Amino acid sequence: MSKPEINIQKIDNEHEILPYELLYLADPSRESIDDYLARGHCYVGFFDQRVIGVYVLLDTRPHTIEIVNVAVDPEFQNKGIGKCLVMDAIKQAKQLGAKTIEIGTGNSSIQQLALYQKCGFRVQSIDHDYFVRHYAEEIFESGIRCRDMVRLSMDL
Repeated sequence: MSKPEINIQKIDNEHEILPYELLYLADPSRESIDDYLARGHCYVGFFDQRVIGVYVLLDTRPHTIEIVNVAVDPEFQNKGIGKCLVMDAIKQAKQLGAKTIEIGTGNSSIQQLALYQKCGFRVQSIDHDYFVRHYAEEIFESGIRCRDMVRLSMDL
């Protein structure tokens, strides 16, 4: 399958059906997801009326927005959808008046680290043992224990 054309729309967190199955791909904590959904802006990517991607933007500091969740349906991964979502998030952050956009991911999230840097993000800092402190269960990706949050940012 070639890259599907997606339609990205902001959804109302209170009245629309939220794509938890996708949100869980990027964050296994329902408590964390509900917390940032209540405070953030949720955008969903559709392909033929099917939800295939999602991202959530959160105002964190004055003039700063963070992408706190970005996920793509496994059937549509490695087709450029993640990049479309991240680039749309950057566009939306600019429209919301942000001067900086940030994103964080686990030290073990090799593909995500590559994607975010390809989209123009630069490594800003590392929050050591973030996933050890904030998640009860151990997380493994690519055979690597996810311990540290790698924080990336971009000036808009």
